[in-house]
Amino acid sequence: MKDIFTKISSNKELKIGVIFLIMLILIAVFAPHIANYDPYVLNDDIIAKPSSKYIFGTDGLGRDVFSMVIYGSRTSLKIGVLAAAISSVIGTLIGGIAGYIGGTVDKIISEIINMFLMLPTFFLILIVVAIYGGSLKNIIIVIGLTSWTGTARLMRAQAMSLRERTFIKSAITIGESNKEILFKHIIPNGIFPIIADSTMAVSSAILSEAGLSFIGIGDPNVVSWGKIIAHGRGYLTNGWWICTFGGIAIIFTVLAFYLIGEGINNLLNPKSSRLN
Repeated sequence: MKDIFTKISSNKELKIGVIFLIMLILIAVFAPHIANYDPYVLNDDIIAKPSSKYIFGTDGLGRDVFSMVIYGSRTSLKIGVLAAAISSVIGTLIGGIAGYIGGTVDKIISEIINMFLMLPTFFLILIVVAIYGGSLKNIIIVIGLTSWTGTARLMRAQAMSLRERTFIKSAITIGESNKEILFKHIIPNGIFPIIADSTMAVSSAILSEAGLSFIGIGDPNVVSWGKIIAHGRGYLTNGWWICTFGGIAIIFTVLAFYLIGEGINNLLNPKSSRLN
């Protein structure tokens, strides 16, 4: 733990990103204690400016924007982390199999990856959500199932490099099966760049959900930052604070995960470490 703390402290991007992430997690966990009002409750103070009573003002329905932003952190973190986890698991397995097995299997999987890369991912998500509904569960699944290609390509490259190492050839010689080699040696030794890539995937998933909510097909039963901005665009002239604080929350969260990913990448990349 001391070594981990020292490495985090020595890396500026990672340290700032971790501090931001801890703040976000604490906000999400203690949302009921931080929020001043129920984010779903309507009142008569419509388009009230930011004040001591309403820290971020109210929206066109009289809802407290501060409380909505606080509760929106739960939705964004849940979607980002779960969708990134799904895409990372799928991408790691597919990329690991393609890179280690090689040959015809690698060619087929590579063509499938190329097909997914050619598809406009956001519009594919849009179509699926429009057909099957914009529930939180559907959004998480569809984002996870359509964003694994980058992870797969990265893991494939890692597996192709690792399969030529001496310890892999030794494992083959002593009779270990492909499954054992893949899960005991290839994936554990190639997983570190995937961790850095997964933090970027969290940011991408949060932005995708915000985009879906902004155009009106997000989950109507939960508060999200995209929905706050979508509602606030109709009040930009007399209620600028509605969009502003929701947008700042998205920027803050995306920045936190970007800094963590960049920091992890610098720690794992010897060339970057020497440059720093």
